[in-house]
Amino acid sequence: MEKPEKYFEGCGQEGPIRCIFLCEFHHVAGPKITCQIPEDYISKDTFESVSVYIIPKAQLQRSTLTITILGHKILGFPVRIDNKKYARNAFYFNLCFVFDAWARTVQYEPVVKKLSDYLTEMEVESNFLSLQDESETEKKRLCSMLTQVLLDLNRQKMCTLSEGKATTHLKVVKISCDPPPVYDYQVPVFVEPLEKFQSEQWDLTTQQILPFIDGFNHVAKIASEADVENNLVKSCLQNLLYYGVVSLIPIFQYSNMYAATPKIRKLSTERSLQESCVRAAALAGSPFPTVKNILRLLCSMTHGTTVRDICLRYNPSTLNIDICKLVQFAVLQGLIRKIRKYPVSMNNSNLNGLRCMDELCVAATTSSRQLEQQLEGDSSVFFIWK
Repeated sequence: MEKPEKYFEGCGQEGPIRCIFLCEFHHVAGPKITCQIPEDYISKDTFESVSVYIIPKAQLQRSTLTITILGHKILGFPVRIDNKKYARNAFYFNLCFVFDAWARTVQYEPVVKKLSDYLTEMEVESNFLSLQDESETEKKRLCSMLTQVLLDLNRQKMCTLSEGKATTHLKVVKISCDPPPVYDYQVPVFVEPLEKFQSEQWDLTTQQILPFIDGFNHVAKIASEADVENNLVKSCLQNLLYYGVVSLIPIFQYSNMYAATPKIRKLSTERSLQESCVRAAALAGSPFPTVKNILRLLCSMTHGTTVRDICLRYNPSTLNIDICKLVQFAVLQGLIRKIRKYPVSMNNSNLNGLRCMDELCVAATTSSRQLEQQLEGDSSVFFIWK
């Protein structure tokens, strides 16, 4: 398979495992590959050029090591087992996964370590690794095991190995960036329907707040209705964000203003996006709306035009459109963005242009209309829209 030109080292793209090999430090032959799947993927010359790093000095034992060379990225976890039964009183080995040089490999680090620990256990119990040169049966077992790991992890990102009484479960878990902070005035929305995942997999506090995540309740309201401390709710939501279960959107109000983004063009060309949008925006119990009518509403969203204005102009319910659900879907997909209102006052440090109306309303536990009437009556206050 040729490397796509758009991929380069550090691009962040994931790639398949190309090869798995086990190497050891032989007391006579020195560093050598004991088993490799597929055979000869890493040439003898390539291995010899990096063997000093793959079988490193004592200071680097039991450390995750990544080496990039000649179009390959080699991920290993070198191990030393001390015992007087071995020549030089120790057995050195390293189980290595090989990827394309451009591939992101951090998600495989726990897998390599766990598999190395499993092999260490087998070696301590039955000399499974150190007998590779002497026993053809043991070598076939190892090659069969590594073949299963390679195939299963590439196909389904998980693998179960059982050898005698020893069993281990390997799973590649996607490692994401830390989620952004969660604020009281943000609204969590399920990215997938709630029934698609088992709530039992979450902690008790998360299970307690799940019923109150409806796409319209903001964080502070969820904390109040679920009777859970505010910071605990934020921690739970950050965890759900990390695993891609929820996203955060602004509070929906009919006084909100939105603006279409350049991504709105996708709605006129991408069939899958059209189908998703039509299903999401459909009024309960009504036929699906047309993409044309949905586009008309979304493209009408601009500075100076509120959702209420659009409802009065088009009457979305007669078009079989639920305007609340349409806005929610469009914000999640980046088709529109909310135009936020920031009050500024020289006489009030809380009105510094950095806190939007949503944040101020939630903090003051008041409605947007009440706060706006109060601020608009103050001649020292002006507003920034962005």
